[in-house]
Amino acid sequence: MSIFEYNGSALVAMVGKNCFAIASDRRLGVQLQTIATDFQRIYKIHENLFIGLSGLATDAQTLYQRLVFRHKLYQLREERNMKPETFASLVSAILYEKRFGPYFCQPVIAGLGDDNKPFICTMDSIGAKELAKDFVVAGTASESLYGACEAMFKPDMEAEELFETLSQALLSSVDRDCLSGWGGHVYVV
Repeated sequence: MSIFEYNGSALVAMVGKNCFAIASDRRLGVQLQTIATDFQRIYKIHENLFIGLSGLATDAQTLYQRLVFRHKLYQLREERNMKPETFASLVSAILYEKRFGPYFCQPVIAGLGDDNKPFICTMDSIGAKELAKDFVVAGTASESLYGACEAMFKPDMEAEELFETLSQALLSSVDRDCLSGWGGHVYVV
């Protein structure tokens, strides 16, 4: 079993018409044993920017604390919030500087940029970005999430339809993965 699969996770972000949604499961486990059923994997950076961290839970929490610190420094220096593209570059740089002893995390970043243009991306544990125009997935349930999202995604969905589509994709995917589950958290912006 890979260290990325130790705690289990399912993360997905999807783009709609001037909106985005990001969702995760709620299970925290140690291999096949469930420890908690209300674990938070999605974190709010500011009102238009969220990050989801799948992988090893302790590394995810440590990485989140470093990201909050760096975002606050940026806010003090620039007197504005980070754009999603800038934040993705920051996350990538932080992961890459630890490439020889990496954080065992796969981040999913979702945000609204200029003119309410949605931005989503994911990256591996050393910060190699993968940008997408429709959806991105991460975690142990990523294979089934890819299939469900490919089948259910339509371009330019409104917020309510996006919520329903993402919720159904997440729930049908975690049913096919024993390392994730127990419902989900969905954020629509």
